[in-house]
Amino acid sequence: MKLVLDALWRALAYCWLPRMMFLTLLPLLVCACAAGALGYFYWEGAVAGVQAWLDGWGWLKTIFGWFGMDGAPHLLAPLIVVILAIPPVIVSSLLVVAAWLTPAAAALVRERRFPGLAVRADEPWVMGVLRSAGLTLAAFAALALSLPLWLIPPFAAVVPPLIWGWLTYRVMAADVLGGTASRDERTRLMKEHRTPLMMLGVITGYLGAAPSLLWAVGVLSLPLAPLLLVVSVWLYTLIFAFSSLWFAHYALAALAVLRGASVQEAIAGDGLQPSIPSSPAPALPPGAQP
Repeated sequence: MKLVLDALWRALAYCWLPRMMFLTLLPLLVCACAAGALGYFYWEGAVAGVQAWLDGWGWLKTIFGWFGMDGAPHLLAPLIVVILAIPPVIVSSLLVVAAWLTPAAAALVRERRFPGLAVRADEPWVMGVLRSAGLTLAAFAALALSLPLWLIPPFAAVVPPLIWGWLTYRVMAADVLGGTASRDERTRLMKEHRTPLMMLGVITGYLGAAPSLLWAVGVLSLPLAPLLLVVSVWLYTLIFAFSSLWFAHYALAALAVLRGASVQEAIAGDGLQPSIPSSPAPALPPGAQP
Protein backbone atom coordinates (compact mmCIF):
# COMPACT_ATOMS: atom_id res chain seq x y z
CA MET A 1 0.00 0.00 0.00
CA LYS A 2 2.95 2.33 0.60
CA LEU A 3 3.96 2.01 -3.03
CA VAL A 4 0.38 2.67 -4.18
CA LEU A 5 -0.04 5.86 -2.13
CA ASP A 6 3.44 7.10 -2.98
CA ALA A 7 2.77 6.52 -6.67
CA LEU A 8 -0.57 8.33 -6.36
CA TRP A 9 0.75 11.67 -5.15
CA ARG A 10 3.71 11.52 -7.51
CA ALA A 11 1.39 10.90 -10.46
CA LEU A 12 -0.75 13.89 -9.48
CA ALA A 13 2.34 16.08 -9.31
CA TYR A 14 3.78 14.82 -12.60
CA CYS A 15 0.52 15.56 -14.45
CA TRP A 16 1.31 19.28 -14.30
CA LEU A 17 4.82 19.06 -15.66
CA PRO A 18 5.06 21.00 -18.95
CA ARG A 19 6.32 17.90 -20.72
CA MET A 20 3.30 15.87 -19.66
CA MET A 21 0.85 18.64 -20.51
CA PHE A 22 2.34 18.79 -23.99
CA LEU A 23 2.12 15.02 -24.37
CA THR A 24 -1.59 15.06 -23.50
CA LEU A 25 -2.26 17.38 -26.42
CA LEU A 26 -0.85 15.04 -29.07
CA PRO A 27 -3.44 12.24 -28.68
CA LEU A 28 -6.08 14.96 -28.42
CA LEU A 29 -5.08 16.40 -31.78
CA VAL A 30 -5.06 12.98 -33.43
CA CYS A 31 -8.45 11.97 -32.06
CA ALA A 32 -9.98 15.40 -32.67
CA CYS A 33 -8.86 15.33 -36.30
CA ALA A 34 -10.19 11.80 -36.73
CA ALA A 35 -13.53 12.67 -35.11
CA GLY A 36 -13.79 15.85 -37.17
CA ALA A 37 -13.10 13.99 -40.41
CA LEU A 38 -15.64 11.29 -39.60
CA GLY A 39 -18.22 13.90 -38.67
CA TYR A 40 -17.59 15.92 -41.82
CA PHE A 41 -17.93 12.99 -44.18
CA TYR A 42 -20.45 10.74 -42.40
CA TRP A 43 -22.55 12.83 -39.99
CA GLU A 44 -25.49 13.55 -42.28
CA GLY A 45 -25.58 10.02 -43.67
CA ALA A 46 -25.38 8.49 -40.19
CA VAL A 47 -28.19 10.69 -38.85
CA ALA A 48 -30.36 9.95 -41.87
CA GLY A 49 -29.74 6.22 -41.47
CA VAL A 50 -30.70 6.26 -37.80
CA GLN A 51 -33.82 8.29 -38.57
CA ALA A 52 -34.84 5.76 -41.21
CA TRP A 53 -34.18 2.95 -38.74
CA LEU A 54 -36.35 4.61 -36.09
CA ASP A 55 -39.12 5.31 -38.60
CA GLY A 56 -39.10 1.64 -39.53
CA TRP A 57 -40.25 0.63 -36.07
CA GLY A 58 -44.01 1.15 -36.19
CA TRP A 59 -44.53 0.54 -32.49
CA LEU A 60 -42.08 3.34 -31.67
CA LYS A 61 -44.04 5.77 -33.81
CA THR A 62 -47.20 4.67 -32.02
CA ILE A 63 -45.67 5.27 -28.59
CA PHE A 64 -44.33 8.66 -29.64
CA GLY A 65 -47.77 9.53 -30.99
CA TRP A 66 -49.40 8.72 -27.66
CA PHE A 67 -47.22 11.32 -25.98
CA GLY A 68 -47.53 13.86 -28.78
CA MET A 69 -43.90 13.39 -29.79
CA ASP A 70 -44.21 12.69 -33.49
CA GLY A 71 -40.94 14.51 -34.16
CA ALA A 72 -39.01 12.49 -31.58
CA PRO A 73 -37.07 10.40 -34.16
CA HIS A 74 -35.62 13.58 -35.63
CA LEU A 75 -34.40 14.62 -32.17
CA LEU A 76 -33.22 11.19 -31.08
CA ALA A 77 -31.30 10.30 -34.24
CA PRO A 78 -28.44 12.82 -33.73
CA LEU A 79 -28.24 11.89 -30.04
CA ILE A 80 -27.99 8.18 -30.89
CA VAL A 81 -25.26 8.88 -33.44
CA VAL A 82 -23.29 10.85 -30.85
CA ILE A 83 -23.74 8.10 -28.25
CA LEU A 84 -22.55 5.47 -30.72
CA ALA A 85 -19.59 7.62 -31.78
CA ILE A 86 -18.24 8.19 -28.28
CA PRO A 87 -16.96 4.63 -27.56
CA PRO A 88 -14.88 4.36 -30.78
CA VAL A 89 -13.36 7.78 -30.10
CA ILE A 90 -12.53 6.75 -26.55
CA VAL A 91 -11.06 3.44 -27.72
CA SER A 92 -8.94 5.18 -30.36
CA SER A 93 -7.79 7.63 -27.70
CA LEU A 94 -6.74 4.72 -25.49
CA LEU A 95 -4.83 3.13 -28.36
CA VAL A 96 -2.98 6.38 -29.05
CA VAL A 97 -2.21 6.76 -25.35
CA ALA A 98 -0.99 3.17 -25.11
CA ALA A 99 1.19 3.53 -28.19
CA TRP A 100 2.59 6.98 -27.45
CA LEU A 101 1.81 8.62 -24.12
CA THR A 102 2.19 5.66 -21.77
CA PRO A 103 5.74 4.73 -22.87
CA ALA A 104 6.68 8.42 -22.79
CA ALA A 105 5.32 8.76 -19.25
CA ALA A 106 7.20 5.64 -18.17
CA ALA A 107 10.40 7.00 -19.71
CA LEU A 108 9.89 10.31 -17.89
CA VAL A 109 9.45 8.57 -14.54
CA ARG A 110 12.48 6.36 -15.13
CA GLU A 111 14.59 9.32 -16.22
CA ARG A 112 13.68 11.59 -13.30
CA ARG A 113 13.24 9.08 -10.50
CA PHE A 114 15.06 5.86 -11.41
CA PRO A 115 18.01 6.85 -13.60
CA GLY A 116 20.01 3.86 -12.39
CA LEU A 117 17.34 1.28 -13.21
CA ALA A 118 18.88 -0.89 -15.92
CA VAL A 119 16.90 -1.33 -19.13
CA ARG A 120 16.40 -5.02 -19.85
CA ALA A 121 13.52 -4.81 -22.31
CA ASP A 122 13.50 -7.76 -24.70
CA GLU A 123 10.15 -7.34 -26.47
CA PRO A 124 9.74 -5.59 -29.85
CA TRP A 125 7.73 -2.38 -29.81
CA VAL A 126 5.23 -3.75 -32.30
CA MET A 127 4.34 -6.61 -29.95
CA GLY A 128 3.25 -4.14 -27.31
CA VAL A 129 1.06 -2.31 -29.81
CA LEU A 130 -0.53 -5.56 -31.00
CA ARG A 131 -1.13 -6.67 -27.41
CA SER A 132 -2.78 -3.35 -26.56
CA ALA A 133 -4.94 -3.52 -29.68
CA GLY A 134 -6.03 -7.09 -28.90
CA LEU A 135 -6.89 -6.27 -25.29
CA THR A 136 -8.77 -3.15 -26.37
CA LEU A 137 -10.84 -5.12 -28.87
CA ALA A 138 -11.59 -7.69 -26.17
CA ALA A 139 -12.76 -4.93 -23.81
CA PHE A 140 -14.84 -3.37 -26.57
CA ALA A 141 -16.49 -6.74 -27.21
CA ALA A 142 -17.16 -7.14 -23.48
CA LEU A 143 -18.76 -3.69 -23.39
CA ALA A 144 -20.98 -4.58 -26.33
CA LEU A 145 -22.03 -7.90 -24.79
CA SER A 146 -22.75 -6.26 -21.44
CA LEU A 147 -25.01 -3.53 -22.88
CA PRO A 148 -28.23 -5.22 -21.66
CA LEU A 149 -26.86 -5.11 -18.11
CA TRP A 150 -26.52 -1.33 -18.36
CA LEU A 151 -30.31 -1.09 -18.12
CA ILE A 152 -30.11 -2.44 -14.56
CA PRO A 153 -28.92 0.40 -12.27
CA PRO A 154 -26.53 -1.60 -10.02
CA PHE A 155 -24.81 -3.25 -12.99
CA ALA A 156 -24.65 0.02 -14.93
CA ALA A 157 -22.54 1.50 -12.14
CA VAL A 158 -20.24 -1.52 -11.84
CA VAL A 159 -19.79 -3.34 -15.15
CA PRO A 160 -18.33 -0.58 -17.39
CA PRO A 161 -15.75 0.63 -14.82
CA LEU A 162 -14.71 -2.97 -14.15
CA ILE A 163 -14.16 -3.59 -17.86
CA TRP A 164 -12.25 -0.33 -18.29
CA GLY A 165 -10.31 -1.11 -15.12
CA TRP A 166 -9.29 -4.52 -16.40
CA LEU A 167 -8.26 -3.02 -19.72
CA THR A 168 -6.29 -0.22 -18.08
CA TYR A 169 -4.52 -2.65 -15.76
CA ARG A 170 -3.56 -5.06 -18.52
CA VAL A 171 -2.49 -2.46 -21.07
CA MET A 172 -0.73 0.12 -18.93
CA ALA A 173 1.03 -2.25 -16.57
CA ALA A 174 2.54 -4.09 -19.53
CA ASP A 175 3.41 -0.89 -21.38
CA VAL A 176 5.13 0.91 -18.50
CA LEU A 177 7.20 -2.19 -17.77
CA GLY A 178 7.80 -3.04 -21.41
CA GLY A 179 10.48 -0.39 -21.86
CA THR A 180 12.52 -1.40 -18.80
CA ALA A 181 11.73 -4.90 -17.54
CA SER A 182 12.46 -8.18 -19.22
CA ARG A 183 9.60 -10.47 -20.17
CA ASP A 184 10.19 -12.69 -17.14
CA GLU A 185 10.29 -9.70 -14.80
CA ARG A 186 7.12 -8.27 -16.32
CA THR A 187 5.28 -11.58 -16.03
CA ARG A 188 6.37 -12.02 -12.42
CA LEU A 189 5.45 -8.47 -11.40
CA MET A 190 2.02 -8.61 -13.01
CA LYS A 191 1.37 -11.90 -11.22
CA GLU A 192 2.67 -10.86 -7.79
CA HIS A 193 1.09 -7.39 -7.91
CA ARG A 194 -2.16 -8.36 -9.63
CA THR A 195 -4.39 -7.07 -6.82
CA PRO A 196 -2.93 -3.55 -6.44
CA LEU A 197 -2.59 -3.19 -10.20
CA MET A 198 -6.22 -4.20 -10.67
CA MET A 199 -7.18 -1.74 -7.93
CA LEU A 200 -5.38 1.03 -9.81
CA GLY A 201 -7.16 -0.03 -12.97
CA VAL A 202 -10.63 -0.01 -11.38
CA ILE A 203 -10.08 3.39 -9.75
CA THR A 204 -8.91 4.89 -13.02
CA GLY A 205 -11.80 3.09 -14.71
CA TYR A 206 -14.24 4.99 -12.52
CA LEU A 207 -12.34 8.20 -13.20
CA GLY A 208 -12.68 7.44 -16.89
CA ALA A 209 -16.46 7.59 -16.54
CA ALA A 210 -16.34 11.19 -15.30
CA PRO A 211 -16.15 12.89 -18.73
CA SER A 212 -19.42 11.20 -19.70
CA LEU A 213 -21.15 13.63 -17.32
CA LEU A 214 -20.64 16.27 -20.01
CA TRP A 215 -23.37 14.51 -21.98
CA ALA A 216 -25.80 14.31 -19.06
CA VAL A 217 -27.89 17.16 -20.43
CA GLY A 218 -29.06 14.87 -23.23
CA VAL A 219 -30.62 16.52 -26.28
CA LEU A 220 -29.54 19.96 -25.09
CA SER A 221 -25.91 18.94 -25.67
CA LEU A 222 -26.39 18.36 -29.41
CA PRO A 223 -25.57 21.93 -30.52
CA LEU A 224 -22.32 21.68 -28.56
CA ALA A 225 -21.57 18.10 -29.63
CA PRO A 226 -18.34 18.89 -31.57
CA LEU A 227 -16.95 20.97 -28.70
CA LEU A 228 -18.06 18.50 -26.03
CA LEU A 229 -16.51 15.64 -27.98
CA VAL A 230 -13.14 17.39 -28.14
CA VAL A 231 -13.31 18.38 -24.46
CA SER A 232 -14.33 14.88 -23.41
CA VAL A 233 -11.48 13.36 -25.45
CA TRP A 234 -9.03 15.74 -23.75
CA LEU A 235 -10.41 14.82 -20.33
CA TYR A 236 -10.14 11.14 -21.17
CA THR A 237 -6.57 11.71 -22.37
CA LEU A 238 -5.68 13.61 -19.19
CA ILE A 239 -7.13 10.81 -17.08
CA PHE A 240 -5.21 8.28 -19.14
CA ALA A 241 -2.04 10.34 -18.64
CA PHE A 242 -2.60 10.33 -14.88
CA SER A 243 -3.25 6.59 -15.04
CA SER A 244 -0.04 6.06 -17.01
CA LEU A 245 1.95 8.02 -14.45
CA TRP A 246 0.33 6.19 -11.54
CA PHE A 247 1.10 2.83 -13.09
CA ALA A 248 4.61 3.95 -14.05
CA HIS A 249 5.51 5.13 -10.55
CA TYR A 250 4.08 2.00 -8.95
CA ALA A 251 5.37 -0.55 -11.45
CA LEU A 252 8.89 0.87 -11.70
CA ALA A 253 9.15 1.10 -7.91
CA ALA A 254 7.99 -2.53 -7.69
CA LEU A 255 10.58 -3.43 -10.33
CA ALA A 256 13.27 -1.73 -8.27
CA VAL A 257 12.21 -3.79 -5.24
CA LEU A 258 12.26 -6.93 -7.36
CA ARG A 259 15.84 -6.15 -8.34
CA GLY A 260 16.98 -5.83 -4.76
CA ALA A 261 16.08 -2.36 -3.50
CA SER A 262 14.13 -1.96 -0.28
CA VAL A 263 10.66 -0.44 -0.28
CA GLN A 264 12.02 2.70 1.40
CA GLU A 265 14.73 3.01 -1.26
CA ALA A 266 12.19 2.50 -4.02
CA ILE A 267 9.92 5.20 -2.58
CA ALA A 268 12.72 7.69 -2.08
CA GLY A 269 14.69 6.70 -5.16
CA ASP A 270 17.76 6.22 -2.95
CA GLY A 271 20.17 3.51 -3.86
CA LEU A 272 18.96 3.57 -7.46
CA GLN A 273 21.27 6.23 -8.78
CA PRO A 274 23.91 5.18 -11.27
CA SER A 275 27.07 4.28 -9.52
CA ILE A 276 29.97 6.64 -10.19
CA PRO A 277 33.31 4.88 -10.02
CA SER A 278 35.69 6.59 -7.70
CA SER A 279 38.86 7.84 -9.31
CA PRO A 280 42.07 6.32 -7.96
CA ALA A 281 44.00 8.38 -5.48
CA PRO A 282 46.94 10.24 -7.02
CA ALA A 283 50.25 8.52 -6.57
CA LEU A 284 52.48 10.06 -3.93
CA PRO A 285 55.99 11.09 -4.93
CA PRO A 286 58.76 8.80 -3.71
CA GLY A 287 59.65 9.41 -0.09
CA ALA A 288 56.46 11.39 0.65
CA GLN A 289 54.49 10.49 3.75
CA PRO A 290 50.84 9.56 3.31
